[in-house]
Amino acid sequence: MKPSLLDFTQKELLSQIKPAFRVKQIFGWLYHNYASDFDDMKNIPKALKEELSQKYIVDPLKIVNKEESSDGTIKYLFELQDGKTMEAVWLKMKETQLDDKGEVIQEAKYTICVSTQVGCKVGCTFCLTAKGGFTRDLTAGEIVAQVVALKRDNDHKHNRKINIVYMGMGEPLDNLDNLAKAIEIYKEEEGLCISGKRQTVSTSGLSNKIDQLGKMDLGVHIAISLHAVDDELRTELIPMNKAHNISSIIEAVKRFPIDTRKRVMFEYLVIKDKNDDIASAKKLVKLLTDIKAKVNLIYFNPYPGTTYDRPTRADMVAFQEYLVNHGLLCTIRDSKGIDISAACGQLKEQTEQGEIK
Repeated sequence: MKPSLLDFTQKELLSQIKPAFRVKQIFGWLYHNYASDFDDMKNIPKALKEELSQKYIVDPLKIVNKEESSDGTIKYLFELQDGKTMEAVWLKMKETQLDDKGEVIQEAKYTICVSTQVGCKVGCTFCLTAKGGFTRDLTAGEIVAQVVALKRDNDHKHNRKINIVYMGMGEPLDNLDNLAKAIEIYKEEEGLCISGKRQTVSTSGLSNKIDQLGKMDLGVHIAISLHAVDDELRTELIPMNKAHNISSIIEAVKRFPIDTRKRVMFEYLVIKDKNDDIASAKKLVKLLTDIKAKVNLIYFNPYPGTTYDRPTRADMVAFQEYLVNHGLLCTIRDSKGIDISAACGQLKEQTEQGEIK
């Protein structure tokens, strides 16, 4: 496979493309105009474009399927150069706000959920992505291209703010080098200019890699997919917990550099009759006592073949109220895209099985 221009920082391209001002122009075409082909780059000389096309491609992704929810969520299935597929999601977090005269006072806010691998090694029992096993890591350019593609497809101007969560297919910290490079490319001032504080790395808890990410000091937020309050249940849900148990994760989180104004997010997937009881809520309060934490309760999204069930609204609210009443900031994440292939990996699975054309 040829590398993509999206695989490189501006500094790296400066060492490969001359004269230097052409790199700035190319960066503009890539990240301000969302060029998908060398032919799109109108002010780049034909000879340079031909030279570059011998070594590089522009866009390593092709949209092969997408589903749009009534709530504005759009799920994308991408095909890579080698024919492998993976997903990304466009999430509308806040609607556009208008004043009395119909003028826009605040534009809609969006988050992009990005994948870092084709498949996943972690093998969480509740996750459809795990069903397909692990195929390969995504390159930095394949990670970056997801945001470029979704901004392009939704006519989202380059200077409009966007949030990124590395919470799609794969374990981000299992592909740490490419993840870190993608974070840096997103932050490029003459590119998309997405600051670290707008990027959140969600991990199932590779405690040693949490430490490594922290030492890189990239300015990103971290979210921990906790999902259980004791090692027995967590090992059932996330077999990797045998190597990275809850206490090792909590200690790594305490060492992670956090903006003093921010909190560490703990994702807690609520599964009916597994971890939705008040006894679990009590243990969670105790576990997070010394951490400036925010807990995000997530409804389990059922998919065909799963043995797990969605919790009741009443149990979710009771769990939340217990946490709040005992000093923990806690939200219930409204399920996005529940009327489409909402579970991570579901659109990929259904497309491959021929259920969606």
